[in-house]
Amino acid sequence: MSSTTPLLDVSGLTKHFPIKGGFPIRRTVGAVQAVDGLDFQVAEGESLGLVGESGCGKSTTGRLITRLMEPTAGTISYRGQDITHATRKQLAPIRSEIQMIFQDPYSSLNPRQTVGKIISGPMEINGIEPTGGREKRVRELLEIVGLNPEHYNRFPHEFSGGQRQRIGVARALALEPKLIVADEPVSALDVSIQAQVVNLLQKVQQELGIAFLFIAHDLAVVRHFSQRVAVMYLGKIIEVGDRDSIYTRPRHPYTHALLSAVPEVSLDEEQAASGGRERIRLAGDVPSPISPPSGCRFRTRCWKAQDKCATEEPPLIQLSGNLSGHLTACHFPEDPTIEARDEDIVLDPALAALEEGTDD
Repeated sequence: MSSTTPLLDVSGLTKHFPIKGGFPIRRTVGAVQAVDGLDFQVAEGESLGLVGESGCGKSTTGRLITRLMEPTAGTISYRGQDITHATRKQLAPIRSEIQMIFQDPYSSLNPRQTVGKIISGPMEINGIEPTGGREKRVRELLEIVGLNPEHYNRFPHEFSGGQRQRIGVARALALEPKLIVADEPVSALDVSIQAQVVNLLQKVQQELGIAFLFIAHDLAVVRHFSQRVAVMYLGKIIEVGDRDSIYTRPRHPYTHALLSAVPEVSLDEEQAASGGRERIRLAGDVPSPISPPSGCRFRTRCWKAQDKCATEEPPLIQLSGNLSGHLTACHFPEDPTIEARDEDIVLDPALAALEEGTDD
C-alpha cells in the first residue's frame, strides 16, 4: 500500500431502510434515508470526529464501516481493498483490524461472562495465541486501560459505567486493530468520568498509532480528541475540515448553529450580565429522513435560504478563503472571519485541564 492511500476511503455511502406497508401484501412503500451519499477518508493513525444531532445517521455510518450493516449503495475501501459487499470469508483477514467501541457499556458486555472471557473472546474467535498465552495478554490489556489485572475473574455487574467502558476499550484493543470506530463512547457516562475515558482513548491512539472514527454529539469532547471533524445533518456531511478551522472558521450555517449551542460558562460579571454571546436558535424541527427537503437539506431551518437552495443541492467543495482540506456544502456560506470564535467553545473544566496538559 502506498503512503498516499488512506486507511479508510468511503465514497457515496448510502443506507436506506425500507418501510413496509399495505394489506395483505407487505410491500415497500418508502424508505428511511438514514445515510445518503457520504464521502470521507481516514488516514493511518488519524482521528476523525463525526458530529451532528441525534438521528442524523452517525451511528448507522459507524455500523456500515464495521460491516455490521449492509450498505444500500456506495463503496467502503480499507487499505485499498473494496469491502462494501465482502462476504464473511472475505472479511475474515481484516475483521480483526477494524474494531468498534459501543455507546452503552451496560448492554455491550455479556453479563454471564467474566472480564477475562469477554476480552479474550475475540482472540479465541480469530485463533490468535499471544506469546505467554491469552490470560497474560488480557491482564496486560487491563493494565493498559487502567484497570487492575486481578479483575480478570470478575463479572461486569461488579464495575461502574466508566470501568465497563474501559473493559470495552480493552476488548477492542485485543486484536491490535488499525482502525477503531468509537460510537459515542462517553455519552452514557457521568461528566466526571467522560474526561478519563476520552483521555484513555487519546493515550491509546497516540501510543499505538490506531486510527479512530470518533462519533459523538458533544462538540467539546470531539474538539479535544479529533484532529479532523466532519459535521453531519440529515444523512449528509455538510462540512469537514481540520479541528481548528471547523471550530474557529466554520462556513456552513448549521455548523455555526451547533457551535453557538455549546453551553457557556463565564466568570466575567459584565459578560454574564449582557447575556454572553448570541445564540443561534433554529426554527422548526429536523425534517423526516423519509422525505427530506429537496436541494439543500438544511434549507427549511436556515436563515440564509433562497430559491436556489430548494432546486440545487450544494456540492461539498473547498470555498474561497478556506484552508486546504476544509470542505463546505453551502450556496451562501458564512463569513470565514469570525472574531473570537475559539472563545465560543467552552470545554468541560476537566477536559480543558487535559487539553492544556497536552499543549505543554
